[in-house]
Amino acid sequence: MLATRNAHKVSEIARLLEGSGVECATLDAFPGAPEVAEDRPTIEGNAEKKALETARAVGAWALADDTGLEVEALGGAPGVISARWAGPGCSYADNCAKLLREMSGVPSARRAAALRTVMALASPDGLVARVEGRLDGRIGEAGRGAGGFGYDPVFVLPDGRTLAELSSDEKNALGHRGRALRALLPELKALTSIGTA
Repeated sequence: MLATRNAHKVSEIARLLEGSGVECATLDAFPGAPEVAEDRPTIEGNAEKKALETARAVGAWALADDTGLEVEALGGAPGVISARWAGPGCSYADNCAKLLREMSGVPSARRAAALRTVMALASPDGLVARVEGRLDGRIGEAGRGAGGFGYDPVFVLPDGRTLAELSSDEKNALGHRGRALRALLPELKALTSIGTA
């Protein structure tokens, strides 16, 4: 069970699981499942909270993630509030625009950044496994590319491309969410083999 209704995350995780033998239902299969407030002060806390509350609500193991962009020149911001940094109801474009404004005039040497995804796998009785995937890069001077979502157009890889310029398969191979999911895959396969995923 994927503890998210974010269509972009569902699509990315489903693609990462292709051929693994692991299949996950989504929250759409449980319309009564609650929306979990992401009110913890850390990415780790939000991932665990979403996984635990969803697992208890639906009576099955649940996989949740939380992702944050940490920018060196901004003291690690936007961090845990990355998804809503530009304010309530903001879009991905709003967040990218705010980031570019905040980084205006910051020299290249100080534009280092990292995308961190923490994934938590929780059981209805409170067991939790947690992993992290990290991708280092820098913040570009402007957005480029039409793929991906979130901060992908402004996150520049060491090879000079933004995440939004990668194909889905390239992003999954290199990206923070793919790294986290691959680290958790043995646990997911173990659950599948005993019929509890």
